[in-house]
This record gives sequence, C-alpha cells and structure tokens, in this order.
Amino acid sequence: MMTATVLAKQSDVSLYTVRHYTRIGLLKPARNLQNNYKLYQPSDAVRVRFIKAAGNLGFSLAEIADILKEAKHGNSPCPMVREIMVRRIEENQRKIKAMQKLQRKMEKAVKDWSKMKNSMPNGDSVCHLIESVGESDE
Repeated sequence: MMTATVLAKQSDVSLYTVRHYTRIGLLKPARNLQNNYKLYQPSDAVRVRFIKAAGNLGFSLAEIADILKEAKHGNSPCPMVREIMVRRIEENQRKIKAMQKLQRKMEKAVKDWSKMKNSMPNGDSVCHLIESVGESDE
C-alpha cells in the first residue's frame, strides 16, 4: 500500500493528477482507518501508466473510464479501442483539412493586405483589412 505522493512519484505524474484520477473514479484507493489517508495498491501504478499511455494516444478521460469499465466486466476493450481510434483519425483528418483551408485563407489575406494602406475606423468600418476578406474567400 502507498500514499498518493508515493504513487505519483512511482507513476511519474503529479500529485494533482493522482488526486484528479481519484476524484473522477479512475482510481479507487482504500482508506487507512487510523489517519483517513487514501492508500493505493501497486496495481494502481500500472493503471496510472495505462491512463497516461491512452491519453498520449488521444483518448479522453471519459473514454479511458469506459475502456477500464469494459475490462473490469471481463470483456475485451479492444473492439471499443479500435472504433474510438478510427473515429478519432477521421475527426483529425476533417480538422486538418479545415485548418489547411484556414491557413490558405490567412495567407491570401496577408498577401492582399500587403497592397492595402492602413486606415482609421469610421462609422462604417472598424478594420478594412478584415472587412475586405469575403466569407467564401480562400
């Protein structure tokens, strides 16, 4: 058995991280009845390392909780893991395309703006540079 501080050091995470994982139910320590400290098992260090590895792959803490729950019930979480990862890759591809589109739009705007003079705001305009860019411009 170990304290949260020892678990944090063993798992190479902050004490705040151990406390957060405990608060949201990813870790379930026992209580020392004499001092009311939370006590963790060596298996909790393995669990923290798993949570870190899953997080580094882009899994959310909610998804990690679902994966752990599936495993706790004696089921393989692998199909769920694959499905989440495929969905995440598709989401990332959409985001990358949107970011590339935004990048092109920004580069075009900067190029166009280099030919324009500065102007003062008036009742009809705040910044003519931004206002010069159409919504559908790319």
